[in-house]
Amino acid sequence: MKTVRIAGVPEHFNLPWHLAMESGEFAAQDLDVQWTDVPEGTGRLCQMLREGQADIAVLLTEGIVRDIVLGNPSKIVQVYVQSPLLWGIHVAADSAYKSVDEVKGKIGAISRPGSGSQLMAYVLASSMGWPTDDLKFEVVQTIDGAVKALTAGEADYFMWERFMTKPLVDSGVFRRLDDCPTPWPCFVIAASDEFIAKNPDALRNLLEVINKRTSTVKEIEGINEMISTRYGLKPEDVNQWLSLTEWSQKVPDVNMLNEVQNQLLSLSLIPKLGTFVEIAKAP
Repeated sequence: MKTVRIAGVPEHFNLPWHLAMESGEFAAQDLDVQWTDVPEGTGRLCQMLREGQADIAVLLTEGIVRDIVLGNPSKIVQVYVQSPLLWGIHVAADSAYKSVDEVKGKIGAISRPGSGSQLMAYVLASSMGWPTDDLKFEVVQTIDGAVKALTAGEADYFMWERFMTKPLVDSGVFRRLDDCPTPWPCFVIAASDEFIAKNPDALRNLLEVINKRTSTVKEIEGINEMISTRYGLKPEDVNQWLSLTEWSQKVPDVNMLNEVQNQLLSLSLIPKLGTFVEIAKAP
């Protein structure tokens, strides 16, 4: 049986992976999938691919595109979630900030450098017409770290997936000022170059299993209640999230990757544009 080390965030988007593992679908393809939850997010996931701590990662599109251009020896093998990610822009519940305009020039909490929370702060600043060369950040590692930083006044705002942070809004810890959607598909599956070269059959079989799961996950009876229970979300929030979320079973599109790169380049987050074959595994 081939061992495959996969890492991803502990969020509802990755439920199909856990269902496939629990039902023995990977094992039926002679795959021993070992999953690691990474609450620190995409920056840490990129590091794990770079350092050989993971063979495959499920991570934010903009984060892995940037890291591959900067030298990560990995490739995007497939789009995982086609729909945009809704990034909530949060402040402490008792903060004086009442609108997004008011956090201009303030300190953003980010999980780590190169993370989605940092990259989307640049996207937000660009969309608002703010200067991006003087953005200030406080590294907080996780959502729990963001709670501490915003509560203590060490950071002023925090961008994270809207529905995963909704319980903190409902409980009066955070207040959400607005949303900032990604202008591209939000999650992709990336694999290290070494794993791709040495295990083409295992990779193909693994993608077949997860694609079958994602194409039918919304049809599972009681899926709303399952997500609500596993991830601590309100049923009505789960219903809204499911209505907005579309998983993908397709390879990356060159136009989409160029759109991401052009945005990153315009924000000076990458020094140059990479080619499709440098970033993605051709079908």
